[in-house]
Amino acid sequence: MEINVILDRENRKVEIEKFNKIYKLNIGVVRILGRISGRIFSKISQRILAVLLIGIFGLAGCSENPIGDSAALAIHDHILTIDSHVDISSDYTYLPAFDPGKMTDMKVDLPKMKAGGLDAAFFVVYVGQTARTEENYAAAQKDAIRKFKAIHRMTDDLYADQIGLALGPEDVRRIHKEGRKVAIISIENGYVIGKNITLVEAYYNRGARYMTLAHNGHNDICDSAQPKEKLGDDKAEHGGVSPYGRQVIAEMNRVGMMVDISHVSRDCMIQAVTMSKAPAIASHSGVRALADHPRNLDDAQMKFLAEKGGVMQLVAYTGFVKIDPARNAALDLLTKKVAAHYGLAEDDYENLEKTEDWSRGQAKIDQKFPIATVKEFVDHIDYAVKVIGIDHVGISSDFDGGGGITGWNDASESLNITRELVERGYSEQDIAKIWGGNLLRVWAVVDQVAAKLSVE
Repeated sequence: MEINVILDRENRKVEIEKFNKIYKLNIGVVRILGRISGRIFSKISQRILAVLLIGIFGLAGCSENPIGDSAALAIHDHILTIDSHVDISSDYTYLPAFDPGKMTDMKVDLPKMKAGGLDAAFFVVYVGQTARTEENYAAAQKDAIRKFKAIHRMTDDLYADQIGLALGPEDVRRIHKEGRKVAIISIENGYVIGKNITLVEAYYNRGARYMTLAHNGHNDICDSAQPKEKLGDDKAEHGGVSPYGRQVIAEMNRVGMMVDISHVSRDCMIQAVTMSKAPAIASHSGVRALADHPRNLDDAQMKFLAEKGGVMQLVAYTGFVKIDPARNAALDLLTKKVAAHYGLAEDDYENLEKTEDWSRGQAKIDQKFPIATVKEFVDHIDYAVKVIGIDHVGISSDFDGGGGITGWNDASESLNITRELVERGYSEQDIAKIWGGNLLRVWAVVDQVAAKLSVE
């Protein structure tokens, strides 16, 4: 089984590389035909014709066309696509395995973004929750700074010609128009500020544009949707947002950092959205009516977020798309075995997933208990649109943080989401809103609120 997994991964790389080569050649052919015929083809027309040529003549051995029909491609090519949650390793840009400019085993790198037409992503500075001690606060901040630096290495030093760092919505549009991919920085888990509220502005100055208030386990800001028993967490510690958390949210409003309520308890979510002077976001959450997980939002939460002008980014993480108790039990058992064998903490997902034992075990689990599909994921988008309206819905993958579904298992398959939306009757205008327009609108409002607060 493990050999098949490795072969599948290598075959996927070969298919993408082969497609890119033939696609570029066909672009040249289309341009030559244009000159011969005296016609000037638009950028979109060139790309559509290039893909049609691949459809006609094939990929010389590729099993399928990884791009798809021209109608979906035309829309996908024309709109701005943003994934609001992409995790990175602590070794991002520092080791060859995590080089974003190369084809890697990561679900998001520049070659995959190009192949899949993913224009922009929020790259996440994530630090897991540990015991709240002075030593651990310092370690969390050190780990966060390493990831901030890694993202800046990608955009400022290593691949500045291919990807730029956006500090505001207009930067996103400008960089995209320049033909480069767009990186935005976000923080997952307010634990990284510890009890030092000045770090909100310090991290903003490093580029962070949203912060998830908590992760798994309560912190000093608020309660988590998933308390950590090993840290001694009760079901609730603060009854939602702590007094300190209120100050943190006010400071985020002041500097212009979006308040992210994914991962937090229901009470925290309601309170945070209420007290924030700017609209909040759920950067990567699912619909609880379709998948009854404490991390997901129920209808009342969704409606409240929308009423306050926020946006819900639906997440393509199989455990939040569909509930499969047998799969969850198998994953829990695998986690315990691998953690015990390697002497790792059971929530040290980054290092657990680097092991061969984990890769082999997860491949077997995926075969026995299939992960969610694009159709099931878009069911969540459909549901959210019906409940809260097209203007409050977005897309996130949680790639390289556990995210990935059949049909959108890495950035190279991003067109499949657009294709499914087209098949369900969504217009280009609506798809553009879902793929990033709504999130950019909320971000702009957050900046406007910060500007007003600065003169009060």
